[in-house]
Amino acid sequence: MRIILCGFGVVGQSLVKLFVSRSEDIYAKYGLKPRVIGVFDSKGSAVDSSGLDLEKLIEVKKKFQTVKKYANTKNNMSGIEMIESLDADILIETTASNYKDAEPGMTHITNAMKHKMHVISVNKGPLALAFPSLMELAIYNQVMFKFSGTVGGGTPILDYAKNSLKGERITSFAGILNGTTNYILTNMANGLSFDAALKDAKDKGYVEADESLDLDGLDAAAKLVILANWIMDMKVTMPDINCTGIRKVTTEDIKKATKNKCAVKLIASCNRELTVAPKEISIDDPLCVNGTLNAIAFTSEHSGTQTIIGRGAGGMETASSILRDLLDIRQEISRT
Repeated sequence: MRIILCGFGVVGQSLVKLFVSRSEDIYAKYGLKPRVIGVFDSKGSAVDSSGLDLEKLIEVKKKFQTVKKYANTKNNMSGIEMIESLDADILIETTASNYKDAEPGMTHITNAMKHKMHVISVNKGPLALAFPSLMELAIYNQVMFKFSGTVGGGTPILDYAKNSLKGERITSFAGILNGTTNYILTNMANGLSFDAALKDAKDKGYVEADESLDLDGLDAAAKLVILANWIMDMKVTMPDINCTGIRKVTTEDIKKATKNKCAVKLIASCNRELTVAPKEISIDDPLCVNGTLNAIAFTSEHSGTQTIIGRGAGGMETASSILRDLLDIRQEISRT
């Protein structure tokens, strides 16, 4: 399978390392041989239509902070140029999420679909702003569009709700979908001020470069859009979410919750309305997880409420979700 990899940050590099470490196992078990033929980062690109040497690619990136030095030729190709000129089967989109206009991810995804490439995205921007139209475009071009890494990282939240609860009708769901804010609120419950908890989260590398994505609830809202569309068959985008972040949560709020045997959590919920806001959750509720964990509770018509808990962020966790999507596509192709 010939792959174009958009972006070569933590997730892209983790994916390539995963390909290297598990290549024999992936081929033996699933008959899949991923061949990365083009990759680019913010400073340049590396292209080889017969397949890039993945170990060399990782070494070059580590040494020069860019893949541009991989070879002397074709080292300035943009994502669009790669999509238009390379004969690839799959585009993997890992560039940073942008909730203003979803670029450059949106252009990469739409162009790849028009060129009949299947798409795997861990970039939430395009899905948050244009989920319904991207699904229509995929159907129109008869390509598969997978995005399990956009919600929950390596925890298969989307897959669980869609497949494990097949035949059930999910009536509502609520969850902690952002590990960074959960970590900050957990530390505040342990006695830190908001500023001290934020600094600690930044020092550990948990906070996005644009901190508003975490603190103002935008990341959780984007995930809520994806869940609502995928699981509840809604046709919603980011402006449909009523969103409040955690900047105004005070030490007093935390203490008041503790007195009530509760904890303050940033909860994304879908129950008639779509809301992201800090709420008091009982400490006995399975949803009340601490640290960087994510948790989501699905309430269905006959099975009651079921909660799934797991690690959200993380390069290797997200890379494992991309591999899962890749294997799904491989399976679908082999059926046709």
